[in-house]
Amino acid sequence: MSDERKVVPPRKGLLHLVDAAGYSLQGLRRLMRESAARHEVLAGLLGVAALGLRGASLGQIITFGMLILALLAVEALNTALEEVVDHLSPGWSEMAKNAKDLGSLAVGLVVVIVGVQFGWAMLCPA
Repeated sequence: MSDERKVVPPRKGLLHLVDAAGYSLQGLRRLMRESAARHEVLAGLLGVAALGLRGASLGQIITFGMLILALLAVEALNTALEEVVDHLSPGWSEMAKNAKDLGSLAVGLVVVIVGVQFGWAMLCPA
């Protein structure tokens, strides 16, 4: 029995959107296996609650939520990068280390942006 999978050509029209949504859900399931992503979701939920209790404006809360989604998007890209790097370079290499470090930096920079916006909204609720 072969474990080879066939490449299925993309469907057209509305079915293409249905397929794309399915691929996105598969990606979300994969991302949620990462502890960092689970922590980011939890931080986002707690942050929204804290902003609401502090009296932040709806705009500040929505902005925070959008930044959490951006953080998860960068986390997804970082996870994808790590998967590809691990596949192509199973042993240690400087190039693999650099690629992973840069992905980590990207996530870290977005965390800083989220933190600054959260702090600003907590200190200066509208």
